[in-house]
Amino acid sequence: MAISVFDLFKVGIGPSSSHTVGPMRAAATFAQALTDQDLLSGTRRVEVRLYGSLSATGVGHATDRACVMGLMGEWPDKVDPTLINARIQQLRETGQLLLAGTQEIAFNWHKDLLLLDESLPYHPNAMSLHAYGDNGLLSEQTYYSVGGGFIIESAEAASGIAPTSDVELPYDFSSAVELLALCNKHGLRVSELMMANERAWRSDEDIRSGLLHIWSVMRECVEQGLRDEGILPGGLDVPRRAAKLHRSLLEIGKPNVITSTLSAMEWVNLFALAVNEENAAGGRMVTAPTNGAAGIIPAVLHYYMKFNPNASDDDVVNFFLAAAAVGILCKKNASISGAEVGCQGEVGSACAMAAAGLADILGATPEQLENAAEIGLEHNLGLTCDPVGGLVQVPCIERNAIAAVKAINATQMALRGDGKHFISLDRVIRTMRDTGADMHDKYKETSRGGLAVNWVEC
Repeated sequence: MAISVFDLFKVGIGPSSSHTVGPMRAAATFAQALTDQDLLSGTRRVEVRLYGSLSATGVGHATDRACVMGLMGEWPDKVDPTLINARIQQLRETGQLLLAGTQEIAFNWHKDLLLLDESLPYHPNAMSLHAYGDNGLLSEQTYYSVGGGFIIESAEAASGIAPTSDVELPYDFSSAVELLALCNKHGLRVSELMMANERAWRSDEDIRSGLLHIWSVMRECVEQGLRDEGILPGGLDVPRRAAKLHRSLLEIGKPNVITSTLSAMEWVNLFALAVNEENAAGGRMVTAPTNGAAGIIPAVLHYYMKFNPNASDDDVVNFFLAAAAVGILCKKNASISGAEVGCQGEVGSACAMAAAGLADILGATPEQLENAAEIGLEHNLGLTCDPVGGLVQVPCIERNAIAAVKAINATQMALRGDGKHFISLDRVIRTMRDTGADMHDKYKETSRGGLAVNWVEC
């Protein structure tokens, strides 16, 4: 399966790539298919069925709202997050849904959107959509939201074969060993190899402009997070902290040895908190590679851009390309889905990606970069996904800040070495996969174990 950097970094909305972005894409795809098959005008009713983790934490992750917006013809990268609440409220009051943006049908929120206490076999994040006409069923499709906003249809899942593309990459790789061998054989940095692969899809100009657009959305997400204050939605009464922390950092006087070190770390924390608070509020953001872990990569890149006076757009492009190489390995050989392998697949993968990106733009050899990614991922192994209240708030927001600092430390440690180390990145990714398989489902984005059930003081 050929995976592009733009598959891993996608503009979307919060609070979850697998539970919000993926389901919205699935519902929009279904609505578009009705249009393409000339079934839209005959559709009188649509039923959405959510299974597994999508059902267990769907309300807290806004899965229900995402599905409805998708049925209305909205896509995660295009929808205006500020208008969603008003449109949902109007639908609830009128009981009318504008299917694919054109066909008005009746929609009963409680009868046509079902949260089912059962799972489908292929993946924990499953949903099925059914369109009915005057004489019965017109069309149905099952989708799986497999992490990072990726969706696959039931036929693809049943085949047991990963979706493929017709794109032939000049430097295709499925392991870190293969990646390093290609870099050494052709004298390429990891970012250079990834750039060559991206040219199989688009021009240099499009790659560069696309990645700089991703960076602009990340920057705006941070800026918005620094402006917004108050309480995050969802009922936990979690206060936003980024704006207050930002003001306090701006007031710090002339730094000394201690305060300058702590200040730099606090800026990293600030950037991560700002992004993940925006995500929790359902704002515009970039999956990196998921929403639950979306603060790590922008926090590390912001850190570099803020504290390096020589930083440039070239660094931004190379950072994303190198980070994507590690993200591809995690997705191909394990998972980036919290519902499949726990938070190690989200925060762990993002931490490894951020470490790789930073290592590349700091001049690391491919071996040092692989070492940085390995350190970042290794020390997130076993991390459970246990969001309190099914919301991407506690412990998710702070967890991104901790992992961002960890990614920087991983890079620093790797750059002090020669790239040789005891455990390879491939083995750590394989361990993440095996650990996820052994992990009880209650620790995999169901909010039925861990902190999700132990946060109330008895």
